Amino acid sequence: MKLWKKSFNQHLILLCFFIFFSFLTSFASKNVLVYTPYTQVFVSPGESVDYTIDIINNGESIFNQEININGIPRNWNYILRLDGYKVGRIAVLPKEKKSLSLKVEVPFQVNKGTYAFRVAAGDSASLTLRITVTEKGSSETEFTTDQANMQGNATSNFSFRTTLKNRTAEKQHYALIADAPRGWTVTFNADYKQVTSVEMEPNTTKDITIDIKPNAKVKSGTYKIPVRAMTGSTSADLELEVVITGNYAIELTTPTGLVSTNITAGKEKKVTLVVKNTGSADLSGIEMKATTPSKWEVTFEPSKIDKLLPGEQATVNATLHADKKAIPGDYIVNINASTPEATADISFRVMVKTSMVWGWIGIIIILAALGGVFYLFRKFGRR
Repeated sequence: MKLWKKSFNQHLILLCFFIFFSFLTSFASKNVLVYTPYTQVFVSPGESVDYTIDIINNGESIFNQEININGIPRNWNYILRLDGYKVGRIAVLPKEKKSLSLKVEVPFQVNKGTYAFRVAAGDSASLTLRITVTEKGSSETEFTTDQANMQGNATSNFSFRTTLKNRTAEKQHYALIADAPRGWTVTFNADYKQVTSVEMEPNTTKDITIDIKPNAKVKSGTYKIPVRAMTGSTSADLELEVVITGNYAIELTTPTGLVSTNITAGKEKKVTLVVKNTGSADLSGIEMKATTPSKWEVTFEPSKIDKLLPGEQATVNATLHADKKAIPGDYIVNINASTPEATADISFRVMVKTSMVWGWIGIIIILAALGGVFYLFRKFGRR
């Protein structure tokens, strides 16, 4: 009987101790809080998250326990600091708080998803934090563009907007290289200047504009231009595509190739011109214009050619109107055939002659003068 009573008393004491310990733990957990406003954040692979963790002691006694980070993935790095020092255990006076800085580094090679871990203040309190990785990570370089194909004529300038991403854990110095057809020009522009290379910190991106200028005599077709960003340890390739619809070229000449003529002052002279489409694309709305000496005029028939297919030609009649007071000599008349895409010029050398009327008038004056002399000689010669 005594043995039974002794065992009962021991169990009663243990039960009371357990109840008292649970009460103290529950009371302490209510008095100590772990707080940060950012309980879930969204990041990309390779980024780091900086938390401010407050340990708040609302109790009447000093809190002095370890601060643990539990459940964080093995290949993730983190560091816990207080006032610049790495810490593992802190003490907080009653009715005060301590603010810890927690930096969590998300690796580059990580799967997309949500990762949870706990910040625990000893056995008193804990807070669950979540980091959501928005995309699957890698440790490579990425070279991308939203528009890899452009179309235009041979005189067009093709401008591609691209993005270079350094997804490695180190600073990289990328050389920028393009393999374009012979006679083409490729330039890289970053940070508002032309470059041949760029330097990038880990996990950063840079916008690069690639300008491509084709050879003016390039034939119609589709052309691939491989572009590469490379270092000694990593590289990324991007293939751009340019579709050439044709090149624009126009020629202005005469049927015989002669570019000189003559004209009488005050008269007009017709000149035959030949307009040729020497390119590989259609020419539309070809306008004829002229630059003449003062008070001269040039009219064209027709004054505008609606359309010329590649290899075709059209005949234009130009009528030159010389100033009636033009002094005999050589004059230059510049004639132009143009479209928004191409233009051609020709310079005519025009020799002006005096009108025959003035020649006859001169002869009459000379004959009249001779007749007057003869009359005077006969009248007064006998005296």
